[in-house]
Amino acid sequence: EVQLVESGGGLVQPGGSLRLSCAASVFTFSSYNMKWVRQAPGKGLEWVSDITSGGGYRRYADSVKGRFTISRDNAKNMLYLQMNSLKPEDTAVYYCADPTDSRGQGTQVTVSS
Repeated sequence: EVQLVESGGGLVQPGGSLRLSCAASVFTFSSYNMKWVRQAPGKGLEWVSDITSGGGYRRYADSVKGRFTISRDNAKNMLYLQMNSLKPEDTAVYYCADPTDSRGQGTQVTVSS
């Protein structure tokens, strides 16, 4: 069973940046496509971005395109989400997820002045 642990969230002002990390404890991490999803207060889960197992293909939700960058380091079993030009509407709990939609505990991102 994959265990996923997200980190890197926090409070940031609009226009600021954060880098989220996800540590995966599975030997075959490099075989998995991975994704980031988020859940804003009072709303359902929203897909943010995904990346293929080798990192060669990435997709983004329209709401984050051009501001967020997903990446991975298969040698370290790590998934990342670089978030720039953050907006208040990006406030949410961010989760990394595997192809079965298993998620970690999430990391809170709050964008506020």
